[in-house]
Amino acid sequence: MTDIIIVGAGTAGLSAAIYGVRAGKSVLIFEASQIGGQIVNTPDIENYPGIAHISGFEFANGLYEQAMNLGAELKYEKVIGIEDKGEKKIVHTEDGDYEARAVILATGAKNRSLGLPKEKEFTGRGVSYCATCDGAFFRGKEVAVAGGGNTAVEDAAFLSNYCSKVYIIHRRDQFRADEKDVEELRKKENVEFVLNANVVEILGEQKVEGVRVKDKNSGETRDIPVAGFFVAVGQAPENKDFENLVKLDEKGYIEADESCRTGVNGIFTAGDCRTKSVRQLTTAAADGAVAALAAAEV
Repeated sequence: MTDIIIVGAGTAGLSAAIYGVRAGKSVLIFEASQIGGQIVNTPDIENYPGIAHISGFEFANGLYEQAMNLGAELKYEKVIGIEDKGEKKIVHTEDGDYEARAVILATGAKNRSLGLPKEKEFTGRGVSYCATCDGAFFRGKEVAVAGGGNTAVEDAAFLSNYCSKVYIIHRRDQFRADEKDVEELRKKENVEFVLNANVVEILGEQKVEGVRVKDKNSGETRDIPVAGFFVAVGQAPENKDFENLVKLDEKGYIEADESCRTGVNGIFTAGDCRTKSVRQLTTAAADGAVAALAAAEV
C-alpha cells in the first residue's frame, strides 16, 4: 500500500510529492497527459518568487526531477474513480487499482477556449489565458480581452496599467461582472468597450497581430490590431470523476479552504481544482506543501 497517492502532476501535485517524500512517505503520482499542467505552455515565468525568469517547461521539469530524485514514483495513467474504505483508499485507473492511506486531488483546471482557428497555435505567441501572468510582456502595446465576467473585467483593469490600450470584447451589452467594477473600468481612458460582438478570427501569420470581431446586430466585421489577445471566458476544473467522493461547488471546484482538507477523512486537494480566489504558481505550490504535510499525518 502506498502512503500517499497524488492525482495530477502539475505544480500542486509535484510540490505535494516533494513534501510527501521529504516527510518520509511513499508517494505515487498519476498523470493522464503531461507533467507540469498548463504552465508548460508559458514561455517565460517572471512572477515566481526567487526566480526572475524561467520557461514553464523548465519550471515543471525542475519540479519533476526534484520529486523523482527524492524517490517519488510517476505513472501515466488516468484516474477514473476513488473509493473511500476508511483507513484505505482504492484508486481506480484505466489500467488497474491501487491502494493508499491518503489521496491528494491535484487535477487542476483547464482554461476555456473560444475554439478559434490559431487559438491553440498562438498560445504563448500573443494568446494568453492569464493577464496577471503575461500582462507585463505587453507593456506599452495594445491588447484585447474577450469575456464578460469578473475575470475579464479584472483582467482588462489590470492590463490597462501596462498597455497603451485595452479592448474588452463581450458578446452582450450587459456584463456578468460586478457593476461597480464595470463602471470603474469605463472610467479608464485607455479602455474601449466592444459590445454585442464576437471574436471570429485571430489575425497574424506567426503571432497575434489582431482580432476580427463581428457585430451580432449588424453582422458587420471589424479588424482590431492588437499584439495580445487575452481569453477570459472561465475555467473548467477536472473533478467530474470525483463528484461522488468529495463535495463540489456549483462550478465544479472541490470545496476546501487553506487547510486543503476535503470533507472526507484522508482525502485532500491542492491547486487550481479547489475553491479559492487566487490561482497562481505560488498558491499551487503552497497548496501542495500544505496538503502533503496533512496527508503525511494520516
